[in-house]
Amino acid sequence: EVQLVDSGGGLVQPGGSLRLSCQHSGLTSDDYAISWLRQAPGKEREGISVISLSDGTTAYADSVKGRFTISTDNAQNTVYLQMNSLKPEDSAVYSCAAGPPCVPFGSCLHFTGEWWDYWGQGTQVTVSS
Repeated sequence: EVQLVDSGGGLVQPGGSLRLSCQHSGLTSDDYAISWLRQAPGKEREGISVISLSDGTTAYADSVKGRFTISTDNAQNTVYLQMNSLKPEDSAVYSCAAGPPCVPFGSCLHFTGEWWDYWGQGTQVTVSS
């Protein structure tokens, strides 16, 4: 059984940092991509970053490029999202999801639903003073 457990959200002031974790289990190979997606109230779900578990290829949405960093520790079966210089507009429920890598890889960011086979439960990030 595949499980994704995401954690690390919370309340942070503008300009602050948070690190989200996505611990996965049950994936039978490393031929998967792990994506972080977010959804704010009244807005559509947005893919913000994705990483390939097999070769570490990454991609970022323009809205987070230069501020967020995705990484993987395959020994710990955990994908991280380091979020720096947070803004109020980053407030959302963040979820990780696992699915097949996309071709081209960056196109994974456009897939926000059925492409992803497995989902974490989501973690709330609130950026507010």
